[in-house]
Amino acid sequence: QVQLVESGGGLVQAGGSLRLSCAASGRTFSSYSVGWFRQAPGKEREFVGAITFSDGDTYTADSVKGRFTISRDNAKNTVYLQMSSLKPEDTAVYHCAARSGSYFGQWPYWGRGTQVTVSS
Repeated sequence: QVQLVESGGGLVQAGGSLRLSCAASGRTFSSYSVGWFRQAPGKEREFVGAITFSDGDTYTADSVKGRFTISRDNAKNTVYLQMSSLKPEDTAVYHCAARSGSYFGQWPYWGRGTQVTVSS
């Protein structure tokens, strides 16, 4: 069974940086994609970006492009979300999710999330 565990969240001042990690286990992920999503209180869940384990192809949403970078470590089955120049509006619970194949489609596997709070 696929398990995803996020870590690295916390409280940071505006302009600061954080790196989130998503550790995946339960199967071979070479053909999987991992995505990052966030949800702020009272708002809909937002797709932040994703990466494929096979070739490292990435997608980043316009709202975070240039500030957030997604990478992966295949040996560790871990995907990272490097967040820089953080803004108060980046405050949310960040979840990672996994799916077989490309990074567009339904995401059947989810982590519990990690809280990111950006103070002004």
